[in-house]
Amino acid sequence: DTYRSSGAGGQHVNTTDSAVRITHIPTNIVVTSSQKSQHQNRDIAMKALKSRLYQMELDRRNQAINDAHENKGDAGWGNQIRSYVLQPYQMVKDLRTNYETSDTQGVLNGDLDGFMAATLALDVSGKSRAEAQGED
Repeated sequence: DTYRSSGAGGQHVNTTDSAVRITHIPTNIVVTSSQKSQHQNRDIAMKALKSRLYQMELDRRNQAINDAHENKGDAGWGNQIRSYVLQPYQMVKDLRTNYETSDTQGVLNGDLDGFMAATLALDVSGKSRAEAQGED
């Protein structure tokens, strides 16, 4: 909406509605601008509103990334993801999902489809990885 600006300007300020206030209803963010021209004020206020909304979205995405990083386990000793046995028999076992295969050469060459499918199935089932590990 528009309203009369306050401050210096004499009668001109008292007679023209040049100040602009823009409210983003979903987030209830209010931006105002009170230059001399109503058109300039509208442009300035829209840029400021877009800037605030963009910053809010960046903050939300960064928070989601930080939350995902906090849910990851330590990479320390005893927190391995996969176990590779190459002698005396051959087996690769995912310790999070309990998926195992005897095709060690395929896994070492990059064939991880079975592991990914097991992880996705675990995520879809809604079980936590700790619950899946406890089923041994």
